[in-house]
Amino acid sequence: MSDRLPPLTALRAFEAAARHMSFAQAAAELNVTPAALSYQIKALEADLGMPVFRRLNRAVELTEAGRSLAPGARDAFATLQAAWRTTKRLNDSGVLTVTAGPAFTSKWLAPRMYEFAQAHPEIELRFLATLRLIDFDRDEVDVAIRFGIDHDKGLYARPLIEEWMTPMMTPAMAEKINTPEKLADAVLVHDDSIAPFKIPMGWGAWAQAAGMELDDTHGPRFSQADHALDAAIAGAGVVLGRVSLATRALEAGRLVAPFEVGLISEAQFRFICPPGNEKRPHIAAFEAWVMDEIKASRKFADGRRLIRASDLL
Repeated sequence: MSDRLPPLTALRAFEAAARHMSFAQAAAELNVTPAALSYQIKALEADLGMPVFRRLNRAVELTEAGRSLAPGARDAFATLQAAWRTTKRLNDSGVLTVTAGPAFTSKWLAPRMYEFAQAHPEIELRFLATLRLIDFDRDEVDVAIRFGIDHDKGLYARPLIEEWMTPMMTPAMAEKINTPEKLADAVLVHDDSIAPFKIPMGWGAWAQAAGMELDDTHGPRFSQADHALDAAIAGAGVVLGRVSLATRALEAGRLVAPFEVGLISEAQFRFICPPGNEKRPHIAAFEAWVMDEIKASRKFADGRRLIRASDLL
């Protein structure tokens, strides 16, 4: 028995018809006539030596042979399409598509877009703000910046910053809340985006690190870190802010972080891309720029007492 494959056009016709379970819809997708598609499938059946479809009055259904062939054909064409998209992007070094969570996009990437454009006018940045898992081939994304404690198996992953958190508030509010103990009288703003992590990293954990008791059962709660920061910037309360996201607000004086204790998160931001792609010129340039910009947030750790959340367990 020969293992020679039938023509690619015949396999493509079968895959589309099996996916739609309709010759007419498959023909429309492939931009051929139903008669031409039927001819391709008959040629495949002749090559195989058995039918792959059972023709009914106004429908078709897969035979046993068709059911055996369909999953492999579907996966093979999906793999081929992904490889084609990936290979085409190798020739497009002028566009860089970056995905990151909404908070990092709004508080870190967006305010720095102009600076990157000035430094690299030859690269056009495109952002996809989402928390969903990314398939680099399917979604045509070059770089992902993700926050968490996951291991990125099979990918190039570089930690960006050791994230830590500390109380942040407006300068006017800091004049009244000038000691940690006075937080008992403040409105505590909660960033619930860190809640899913197994190691506590909220107000209760920070109070434990500071060696004090604090009622953290009150105050507004936000599912997104940037919304919690915006509430604090508006003077709505004191937020346990993540320094990486609050860097620009701290630099501009919209927020201050007056207390010594900082809580080091077990989660961190990571720069992620398919292995080997970090060497492509436009990705390497973006990574180097990100790492250089990240340095700006490290100055806020000077003179602080940073405690790991995991050491509180």
